[in-house]
Amino acid sequence: MTVAQTLGAFASAESRIDPTMQRFVRFSLFDWITVGIVGVDEPVARAVRKVAIERSGGEGNASLLGGGRTNPAAAALANGATSHALDYDDTHFGHIGHPSVVVIPAALALAEARGAGGGEFMQALAVGLETACRIGAWLGRPHYEAGFHQTGTSGAFGATAAAGRILGLSAGQMAEALSLTATRAAGLKSQFGTMGKPLNAGFAAEVGVTCALLAEAGAASTPMAIEGAQGFGPTHAGVADSEALGGLGAEWVFPRISYKFHACCHGLHAMLEALRKVKARGLEPGAIEAVEIRTHPRWLAVCNQPEPVTGLQAKFSYRLTAAMSLTGLDTSALEVYSDATCARDDLIALRDRVRVVADDSVPDTASEVRVTAADRVLNAGHDVLADSNPDVIEPRLRAKSETLLGGNSSASLWEAVGEIEQQGGMTALTTHIGSAAG
Repeated sequence: MTVAQTLGAFASAESRIDPTMQRFVRFSLFDWITVGIVGVDEPVARAVRKVAIERSGGEGNASLLGGGRTNPAAAALANGATSHALDYDDTHFGHIGHPSVVVIPAALALAEARGAGGGEFMQALAVGLETACRIGAWLGRPHYEAGFHQTGTSGAFGATAAAGRILGLSAGQMAEALSLTATRAAGLKSQFGTMGKPLNAGFAAEVGVTCALLAEAGAASTPMAIEGAQGFGPTHAGVADSEALGGLGAEWVFPRISYKFHACCHGLHAMLEALRKVKARGLEPGAIEAVEIRTHPRWLAVCNQPEPVTGLQAKFSYRLTAAMSLTGLDTSALEVYSDATCARDDLIALRDRVRVVADDSVPDTASEVRVTAADRVLNAGHDVLADSNPDVIEPRLRAKSETLLGGNSSASLWEAVGEIEQQGGMTALTTHIGSAAG
């Protein structure tokens, strides 16, 4: 079987979704709506919502984050970009990207347009999120290192699988849709730091909806579109790791997802989690004499701004975010990443005692910290892949949502996600999305 046929058979089959997978899909849906709601006023969100509404004249059967309605493809585009606008969404290090901001908007747009129930919607999310992670692993890190943004590339295949599941595509139709996706999937890392990065997520979600609809209408493609000699993998530096597709339908890799509990670059999160362990030992900021952070060299070109002066630069600074954390600032709150924070004398003084050391023996999902105080030396480490216990993740996701949305709104959203498979569950969910006025 071709890659498209293998993934198509999986995405269309009635496979058993184990309870752990189901729980993580709910977590990601809850987190996706949370960050999408708080992202509606970002410039890229306003721009893409304007375009989406104009495409349908304000009429349509799919809801937009920030308010308004449009057609499914335009809604997927807008909601994908909006939910990735703050870069505060989940990350999968096997996929090497952000799966939820692509897959959920595609599935949601068609579920609403076609009147799908909550159970169908959750099934579509499961197969789409898993497909995105599997094709991401199949392409491998060389694809990412070559300059491709896998949120946009791998994510597009996941979006197509989810959209196709909502449409009830057969295995053959699903394979055609995925093959068509191979000629549309795109996304470049050169867009990082610009509006192009969140738009990559939106473009991929839009592609998923369009390719699924085309396959439903009878469009066909070459069956070797993904792995063929001039297919997506070979032309996009893919490694074609056949083991990445093993166990489809029986084993689920999506639950290795990593959630952001700090409103900054994911490369800083392992360090910030390690510092949480240090602070839990009763460390006083005024007693700190030096801080050493050991991290994989890969991150030094991404998030090692030594002396940030703007809030955006602060989100990419080991030294300043370390000082923020050790001083007691809530690094999950968006407002703490500000020009004023960067200019605080106490933070600058502590920032300048922080040293960042590249160490290729440290996994790129981990960091080690050493804090020297007047009376002791404290060491701690953390690997974000260790954050896999759902009973630990759930309260932290809820706390993040409460920080961003407020207690009442967050609690209402949590209830809506938990009851999505009940009668009227989809309506309650889309009410939250449509009421997030920008």
